[in-house]
Amino acid sequence: MTSLGSVVRERRFAQVDVFTAQALRGNPLAVVVDAEGLDDATMAAFARWTQLSETTFLLPPSDPAADYRVRIFTPGAELPFAGHPTLGTCHAWLEAGGNPRSPGDAIVQECGVGLVRIRQRGHLLAFAAPALTRSAPDAALLPAVITALGLQPQQVLAAQVLDNGPVWLGLLLDSPDTVLALEPDHAALKTLGQKVGIASVKRSQDAIQLIARSSREARAFAGHDVPASPEPDLVVRAFAAPIGVNEDPVTGSLNASLAQWLIADGHLPAAYLAGQGECLARAGRVHIERDAAGQVWVGGESVTCITGTVTL
Repeated sequence: MTSLGSVVRERRFAQVDVFTAQALRGNPLAVVVDAEGLDDATMAAFARWTQLSETTFLLPPSDPAADYRVRIFTPGAELPFAGHPTLGTCHAWLEAGGNPRSPGDAIVQECGVGLVRIRQRGHLLAFAAPALTRSAPDAALLPAVITALGLQPQQVLAAQVLDNGPVWLGLLLDSPDTVLALEPDHAALKTLGQKVGIASVKRSQDAIQLIARSSREARAFAGHDVPASPEPDLVVRAFAAPIGVNEDPVTGSLNASLAQWLIADGHLPAAYLAGQGECLARAGRVHIERDAAGQVWVGGESVTCITGTVTL
């Protein structure tokens, strides 16, 4: 691939599947491990070329407190922060030989929102959710989004604008089955310019119905059964047509903001498991924990699927 304005050379590259312990079941991420010297245009062009929801570029830190710096691109824009790129990039950095400045403490990532702490517990990496700003949705926007999603107003139990770097309109729906049945008008959501995160708390009586529905959706999409994964407490979908991604398989930043909202408002306990990606034949699992100090941690496993070099 020809660089647009950077010095062309071979650079280490990895493709990582995030929020899964099994390859091909999570959210893929492209990571250029040696990105120093690449210009903005080349990064953006490579992100469009990968056609993944996000591509990241590892760089030396500019803040002395950080272990590394990362820039995060979708096919359409650069993001100040995103969850699955944070965990996948950290996974790739560690596999490439990265060593934390303070062994035993959190790994520190520098990105557009500042410094983000990442802790490691065995195979599980978890990032400290950035501070969340919540607000009521625009009175004209909310009905338009509900219509674009094909919902009835009574199916929406609560709604909040959630901003932790990325901005999502979060909707809490009446049942997991409603979440899994959605077939949005992505063109309408793109016109509205609003990313939408959908969630529903799974009650115990929903378990059998939810598992059956998830399996049906996955088989219809992929033509085969999806391996069993731990049963989630929260079912999540993320629609991001305004940034070129109709549906994101597993979304760390959204799960972070949903956790901060739903735990604070008493909808969920301080620790729970979220599931995302069932309708895309994925089995993403996001581990949420709010610690004694009130910090929400968002974690998951990652698997490296491809390693090699790219000429940029």
